[in-house]
Amino acid sequence: MQSRMKNPAAVLPDAMQPIQTLFKAVHSGGVDGQTLELVHLRVSQINGCSACVDGGAKTARKAGVSDERLATVAAWREAPYFSEAERAALALAEAATRLADRPDAVNDEVWDAAATHFDEKQLAALVLMIGVTNLFNRLNASTRQIAGAWG
Repeated sequence: MQSRMKNPAAVLPDAMQPIQTLFKAVHSGGVDGQTLELVHLRVSQINGCSACVDGGAKTARKAGVSDERLATVAAWREAPYFSEAERAALALAEAATRLADRPDAVNDEVWDAAATHFDEKQLAALVLMIGVTNLFNRLNASTRQIAGAWG
């Protein structure tokens, strides 16, 4: 497999820095790093972005996510390895990523479950992580970025 072009954020030098700044802000929002990595990985799985799934699994492992959790994040509802807060974050990630799948994509039940475990600043970090991950997934999948090609 060969990529169609470099990642667009790398082609336009002014694009990468603001995205990295968003990532930095997300990580200062008070959400546990493992939860953020699980959210990133799940969103990337949904979008079929091999580069982000590969990179996300590596980053999650570095953040201390166990192999059991990495292997079962796609089936988190049936796996015993996730806390209630992580489940709420993953449900929010799925709903906010699959916006077109139902009329009320992020319904009150999903939002309220997340709001039970996360304060406003943490919810902001989660929503931004979901959004930035979706952005990178779309850049990478559209241009067929290769898993493992980015350092």
